[in-house]
Amino acid sequence: MPAALLPCVLAVFSLSAALLPAAGVDESDRVVAATDATWPPMEYIDAAGNLVGFDIDLFTAIADRAGFEVEFVPVAWDGIFAGLIAGQYDVIVSSVTILPERRRQMHFSRPYFVAAQYLLVPADDTITQDISDLVGGEVGAEIGTTGAEFVRSQPGVTLRAYDDLGLALQDVTAGRIAGVVADSAIVAHYVFQSEGYAGRLRIAGDAYTSEAYGFAIRRDRPDLRDAIDDALAEIIADGTWQRLHRKWLPALPDRERPVVPETR
Repeated sequence: MPAALLPCVLAVFSLSAALLPAAGVDESDRVVAATDATWPPMEYIDAAGNLVGFDIDLFTAIADRAGFEVEFVPVAWDGIFAGLIAGQYDVIVSSVTILPERRRQMHFSRPYFVAAQYLLVPADDTITQDISDLVGGEVGAEIGTTGAEFVRSQPGVTLRAYDDLGLALQDVTAGRIAGVVADSAIVAHYVFQSEGYAGRLRIAGDAYTSEAYGFAIRRDRPDLRDAIDDALAEIIADGTWQRLHRKWLPALPDRERPVVPETR
């Protein structure tokens, strides 16, 4: 989840969907969705102060299909899972990688996005082709992410963890760290779409991992999980997912797609 250079002041954002009855979820149900809105183009605050992004549009479409009202609330990434487990909200809509250890504490929707981890270096670094070329240096990643775990596992490379990946990107372009590891959607946004970073960063080497995003859901809300899964399957089947992908992620290749259905 990143985004420096974006407004820090976050209000509580509400988006209402048409109330059509859905199996397993009461039509008057209000679903509270936590998001760390610092991860463009997936979830972030735009220049006008609006909560926007691929995940936001996708989950709003899911709420519309499933027939519940959704209220988005801003939550910092380093405490977002604890809040879900404590029942402070119903679902996390925030580019969450589906991991076995997370499954033990929360439900997950079917996957809706396949991501990979890439290494970003300054564009004028023409030598680095792999993270092993940065032994002795510092590599940035957002705290608590799979990218941070990957960097931490690399011999001879020091992780510099950030609360906001945008700060890591500022540091790598300024030469204060050697590189940054981040998810493919974020990499594509900053390398190919961001006016502030386009031409200043490059991808070094191939992807390191492949991982699926899902919506993380409270363990006591299997009804909500089922409603989300049913709506998500419809949205992927009828082309809505593909339209949102083209809108928010035009620089990503076609392989960045979910696989539906999948065993929970």
